[in-house]
Amino acid sequence: MGLPSLWCYEDAYRRSFARSVLRFLGFIFWGTAVVHMYGGVSAILMFKNYRYLFQEAYLSLPGWLALVTALTLLPTGVLAVSISVKSSRNQQGTFMCLLLLLLCLEMSSIALARSYCVRTASQLESAISYLVHQHNWTCSQDPGSSAVDVIQRKLHCCGVHNYTDWLKASSLHHPTCVPESCCKEKHSLCRGDLGHVEQLSEEGCLKKLEDQLCFSMLYIFWSCIVLSILELLAAVSNCILMRRQPFCELCILDSYVFSQHYRY
Repeated sequence: MGLPSLWCYEDAYRRSFARSVLRFLGFIFWGTAVVHMYGGVSAILMFKNYRYLFQEAYLSLPGWLALVTALTLLPTGVLAVSISVKSSRNQQGTFMCLLLLLLCLEMSSIALARSYCVRTASQLESAISYLVHQHNWTCSQDPGSSAVDVIQRKLHCCGVHNYTDWLKASSLHHPTCVPESCCKEKHSLCRGDLGHVEQLSEEGCLKKLEDQLCFSMLYIFWSCIVLSILELLAAVSNCILMRRQPFCELCILDSYVFSQHYRY
């Protein structure tokens, strides 16, 4: 009689703890949905703003996966809170399916984000170098000129690695100047004259673009890692609530009713 009762007590404690963990994780899932939505939107907007540098449309896939993950986390959080209040086999089964779906989305996001951070570095360098060498000072409407000027003004950078890249790309008619988009904002009279290098942005655009890209990808990477750990914890808690309790059911063997019922 004592041993089954002890098992029942320990099991009741585990189930109570699992309910508390699920309730807590339900609210955490709602919070991480906002985190993933921010990361996904940031990645999509980054590739959209610099679409002339990234020709492949699939590069924004980690951002879209992050958005799908964020939307899936909302009902997952609702089910986690609901199961913590009143367990239902249908809800528990649906919850496990959503956790499996989320895990697949996150593993895909982790793999893509990690590979894109490495693969796009060489692509960025060649794309920016092309824009710099195609720059036309005499035609402000030139697509290449417009693109490189937008990048340099937005990121406060100059050239691929630094302003000296413009010396290699300059034509014979413009041997001592760089585009005005290289000028620092505080120097309103700057005209790109190489005689006043202190008025120009020191950093190149390649490093700033790489930093922006890798930050966006690593944001998605680590948020997926953390969420995957939380989902495994939620799955374990849900399994504790789903498993049958044979020892507690056998407690009826010690009851007076059982002995009277099976007396004969």
